[in-house]
Amino acid sequence: MRQSFFLLIITMAGALAAQPGTERPLITTGTLFEEMADMERLTRFPDPAFRTIQYSSFDHRSTVPGGPYWFANSDGFGGEPVPNFEAVLQDPDDNGIGSYLIADVEGPGAIVRLWTASIEGTLSVYLDRLSDPLYEGPADDFFRRPYDGFAGIGGIDRERFTTTVYQRDASYAPIPFAEHLRVVWKGNIQHIHFYQLQVRLYDQPARVQTFTPADIERYRDTIHRTTVLLSEPGRPPGGDTHPFRTAVAPGAHTQALTLRGSEAVRVFTLKIEAVSPEKALRQTVLRMHADGYAIPQIEAPCGDFFGAAPGINPYESLPFSVHPDGTMICRFVMPFHDSLTVSFENYGDQPVGITGSAETTAYTWDERSLYFRARWRVTHDLTGPNRNIFDLPFLLAQGAGLYAGTTSIIMNPADAPASYGNWWGEGDEKVFVDDDTVPSFFGTGSEDYYNYSWSSPNIFYYPYCGQPRNDGPGNRGFVANFRWHLLDAIPFRERIAFYMELYHHDVTPGMSYARTGYYYARPGVIDDSEPLMAGDLRELRMPVNWQPSAEKGAADAVFYAAETVAEPGDRTELVDGAMWEGSKLFVWKPAAAGETLDVSLPVLETGRYRLVLTAALSPESGSASFMLDGQEILFANGRRDIDFHRPFRTLSRSYTLTTKELWKGSHTLTLVAGSSENRMIGLDFFWLQKR
Repeated sequence: MRQSFFLLIITMAGALAAQPGTERPLITTGTLFEEMADMERLTRFPDPAFRTIQYSSFDHRSTVPGGPYWFANSDGFGGEPVPNFEAVLQDPDDNGIGSYLIADVEGPGAIVRLWTASIEGTLSVYLDRLSDPLYEGPADDFFRRPYDGFAGIGGIDRERFTTTVYQRDASYAPIPFAEHLRVVWKGNIQHIHFYQLQVRLYDQPARVQTFTPADIERYRDTIHRTTVLLSEPGRPPGGDTHPFRTAVAPGAHTQALTLRGSEAVRVFTLKIEAVSPEKALRQTVLRMHADGYAIPQIEAPCGDFFGAAPGINPYESLPFSVHPDGTMICRFVMPFHDSLTVSFENYGDQPVGITGSAETTAYTWDERSLYFRARWRVTHDLTGPNRNIFDLPFLLAQGAGLYAGTTSIIMNPADAPASYGNWWGEGDEKVFVDDDTVPSFFGTGSEDYYNYSWSSPNIFYYPYCGQPRNDGPGNRGFVANFRWHLLDAIPFRERIAFYMELYHHDVTPGMSYARTGYYYARPGVIDDSEPLMAGDLRELRMPVNWQPSAEKGAADAVFYAAETVAEPGDRTELVDGAMWEGSKLFVWKPAAAGETLDVSLPVLETGRYRLVLTAALSPESGSASFMLDGQEILFANGRRDIDFHRPFRTLSRSYTLTTKELWKGSHTLTLVAGSSENRMIGLDFFWLQKR
């Protein structure tokens, strides 16, 4: 069982140990909620120390790094070659129902994160070897919303709770236990059963008060304060503001700010101005040196550091925010003992203007204090594999510290127009901590690590996770994902090695994969940082004249570029852009609601067809409804019209109309302009799939 790898109790040595005779503070549901929004807590090695481990439905044949099954991918769909659990407790009965062990761990500890894409069956959760389970019921309900089954949730602001504690497909509702945790799944192992369960395991003699449903009412005020802070991170009160403004010529380096004393930066704000802001955000490098260190603790392109590159893609999270006007804010607390310098280097060919500020307060540096670090790296000209899979290193570090976050920023020039075909993130995260031989974290897919599932192209963001950019269609184009580890931070005493598999649905040359590992570290920690080169920071461009391929999710599709089948007129034009099929987008600008545009679609053979429209979503776009051969046609989800308006971003998305029986010959699809203030409709291409 994996428990033998994870449950070694290691006492912190030297300065990291607790002083004799002192009583540990009591860890409760309430204190864990307080930690969820406490950014300063990350600046000190945990006391009491703990280890964070993850139980998941990863392919349990993957036990030897680099071995025959290291990239095996049977991880929860059902029918796996070996069960995706710690143990088989009861073999399947005549109905296929068996019992399986998800986790059996000695406390003290706490559940700090749950996730599922979908899981059938029932779950039983036992704390401290009590005979009655804390929870017994549908597994999917517990993994997504574990507190919802307890009466006390009625006194909580549910709307705010479900967007702060519950985040996308994950839950951060803490469940502490003093002595023991046992989680058992009962179901048909041939059916779907994706899961991830993260647990803190505290060093002895930590004092933990076991969760009871009454905790939700007992700590209601704490939960309220925490969810407000998570939903409205804002700025901490007090402190000094140190503004700076500088201009950096091409090839130049400038020191913009120097701070002295024992302090901590609580809020760091930055804004970049240039003729081409997107280029400047990648080609202007931010460096921060604390206490005279020769190697900067932070070194990353300005845009990538804030987690939404390339360009400005607005989002809000607890540690980072990016605003539509280009203002970028970091709330990771950055302590220093004597000094901190902030500098910039312009690797591009255009002048760059930079404004920003650092808001500081006093900070007492002690033997547990940690430097904040950010390590960025990029690999260009990758061929995304679907067979010869490999692990991409995100961070390798030696020493003591605390892992606090990850971003993936990808250029994915796949030809397939659907997620099933252009999905880049089939690969799992693998995090080795200290003396691991099997990773403490072995995931089930890149999107699962980032708290979503099923290769969703949706734009979303929560306090700890998000996808602020995904161009589309499907997952094609530029994509940015982030996840911050706060309640589920990953301490390491000796070393950490964070990898993510690159596993694509199809062989895809020309990928670029940038990633940043954010962590806190004791003085003297070494990592695998390398000097940034001009080639690393080159401007990325999607291939021109893209033609969608009829494969996987688009198998047997026939594609028609909008400009070849839509009726041209005074209110139509072609717009250039590498995002679009053939690098052209057909744009229609109706003058009033009710105006129509006809599209002639040739059907080569009589049959039943799925009709798909791939279109632009943008700040200028409006809405439209559709008719086919003079009759109203609905979308597959039952909608009568589609609103193509999206603030701040331009995206490509596909919409499926109701499947219809179509005869051989030409058919007319009519777009009817909606009553929107924004009236532009951008049409890229249409596809017909015989069903």
